[in-house]
Amino acid sequence: MNNKIEDFYCDEVLNGKTPVETVMETNHVLAFHHTRPFYEEHIVVIPKKHDEMDLMMEIFEVIQKIAKDMNREFGACTVSTNIGEYQTTKHMHWHVHYGKRLRD
Repeated sequence: MNNKIEDFYCDEVLNGKTPVETVMETNHVLAFHHTRPFYEEHIVVIPKKHDEMDLMMEIFEVIQKIAKDMNREFGACTVSTNIGEYQTTKHMHWHVHYGKRLRD
């Protein structure tokens, strides 16, 4: 029996099982503080459903707003995404982060 969460963002975050601190939310996009941050400031941006291509403009508008705010507050930030078999969730998502790495 496989107890592994297949899609943390759909299974846990979007259905409210894992509470998150929301940074910004639109009808189709959610940005929140990472539940287990790797950096001093670490925000995750996710589409609320899996048809990301239809939502790309809205996703990048949210990412741009958060990145501008972080840049204004801290003087810099990094925007990244990860794709690959090592990912614990296959739900497309982006990280906006700043500061020292807290863990590996």
